[in-house]
Amino acid sequence: MSKREYDIVLFGATGFTGGLTAEYLAAHAPPGLRWALAGRNRAKLEAVRRRLQAISPACKDLALLDADSGRPESLQSVASSARVVITTVGPYILHGEPLVAACAEAGTDYVDLTGEPEFVDLMWLRYHELAQRSGARLIHSCGFDSIPHDLGAYFTIQQLPEGVPLSVEGFVSGSGTFSAGTYHSAIHAFSRLRGYQKVRRERRAREQRPAGRSIGSLPGGIRHRDDIHAWAVPFPSIDEQVIQRSAAAIDRYGPAFRYRHYIRLKSFKQVSMLLGGAGTLMALAQWGPTRRWLLSKRKSGDGPDEARRARSRFAVKFIGSGGGRRVVTQVSGGDPGYGETSKMLAESALCLALDALPKRAGQLTTVSAMGDALLRRLQAAGIRFEVLDSVDTGAAA
Repeated sequence: MSKREYDIVLFGATGFTGGLTAEYLAAHAPPGLRWALAGRNRAKLEAVRRRLQAISPACKDLALLDADSGRPESLQSVASSARVVITTVGPYILHGEPLVAACAEAGTDYVDLTGEPEFVDLMWLRYHELAQRSGARLIHSCGFDSIPHDLGAYFTIQQLPEGVPLSVEGFVSGSGTFSAGTYHSAIHAFSRLRGYQKVRRERRAREQRPAGRSIGSLPGGIRHRDDIHAWAVPFPSIDEQVIQRSAAAIDRYGPAFRYRHYIRLKSFKQVSMLLGGAGTLMALAQWGPTRRWLLSKRKSGDGPDEARRARSRFAVKFIGSGGGRRVVTQVSGGDPGYGETSKMLAESALCLALDALPKRAGQLTTVSAMGDALLRRLQAAGIRFEVLDSVDTGAAA
């Protein structure tokens, strides 16, 4: 791997979030990092490179590689030349598999932004074992889905006693807008629920459970919570699955671990609007013409201006308990859909390329692959991980 031409290759830099990721790397890549941009449109790649030169003159000589998800041989060439490949090209269920396949075959580390459970489970079924043999680390969901939640739950359990059953609840709140890629992925996911259930059952049938340990979900429903001074609505995102897979991989989560993921809303009116909007989107996504109409509402490559991103914030509060302790922690930062997502994605790639990490391979979570090293990187990059409260409850759980 150290003999490969590039440490990092970014595929998708001509898109909005991909462009922000490229800008972050231009501003924060350490001297000597060998990185490149990959895509199918040479003229657009050259325009991105010119923009990056204003951030770092060293980007003048940034390599531009030919890559197209419709031409697997071009992705194989990219994967074989790189230690780590970043991709922002989605929806991943439509465009992502050829690059996962190329990285798994070449033993190349891979990171993406997907929040699509069907895609993640399908890639596990098809490429996890191949990646284990080749040494590749395939790490999905390296943006707002699911780093603040995965690392936040990990940070929370580190504040609790070892060797005892632990439970954690996560409550997400924020402002700003989802990226066009996230929106398109959600619409496609809504339209493919039956297919996803089949893939999920197949993965659960094949995946080994941790010996002598129990991992699962906490019971939960829609209700007002006095401890967070808000309404809590169960959030069926990929984040809960990612956290439970981290818990299954790492003994520090205890002999029994339970987690539940919520959206935090201030009023019941917001709850009603959320449920009504989600139900409408899900219904419209089932029929081709209405699905295409929904997809036309957000165009790939579009995004909010810098001023709006600067006003956006996110916070994820965690309440953890076990072994006679109760802790409240919080992960918070700026614009979740774009600015912080591109930061988290780029830092994940830098972590894989440059840091000493556990010797694991296959499809991994951010915690099981990078854990403490990525946590330190994100703290240094301005994402806050805080302990808000810690109480001795007087009774071991």
